[in-house]
Amino acid sequence: MNILICYATTEGQTRKIMRFCADEMLAQGHGVELLPVSEADPIDFARYDAAILAGSVHIGAIQEELCDFASRHHARLNAMPTLFLVVSLAAAGKDGSDHAELDKIAEDFCNAAQWTPGATHHVAGAFRFSEYDFFKTWAMRYIASQYGQKVDPHSDTEYTDWDALSAVLKGWPYTA
Repeated sequence: MNILICYATTEGQTRKIMRFCADEMLAQGHGVELLPVSEADPIDFARYDAAILAGSVHIGAIQEELCDFASRHHARLNAMPTLFLVVSLAAAGKDGSDHAELDKIAEDFCNAAQWTPGATHHVAGAFRFSEYDFFKTWAMRYIASQYGQKVDPHSDTEYTDWDALSAVLKGWPYTA
């Protein structure tokens, strides 16, 4: 199978996650094209049998450029096996209300794009202090403190569970 892997990233963790997904798909014998959404159009969906889209949650929403892409191509995406990966720090936590909010953000995104992914999975992101300005560093430290997390603002902290992500990808696309 030829798989399109398309993503939007803000600080780079989603790009790292999608590179991992590409490696996993290649290891399963699939052909892969890995593209940031900013470089995806024009695109010939006839070249692909399935697609993985990913974006990250920031201030309660997933990148608009990914939503625009999914919206422009929803008919083609709805006609093939698709997987939607939603990257966020909240996915690393155990708070049920945070997970419910992530589900709502993903649902709102898909409704706006008129896209119905075959599966949606939440993937824990990272604190990328090396990418933050002063104000974002302060805000992210505050958010971490609200969850009882102590973070070092001089180094990045990754929460992505690579084994769990690998398990999601094992044998995907499930309908093929």
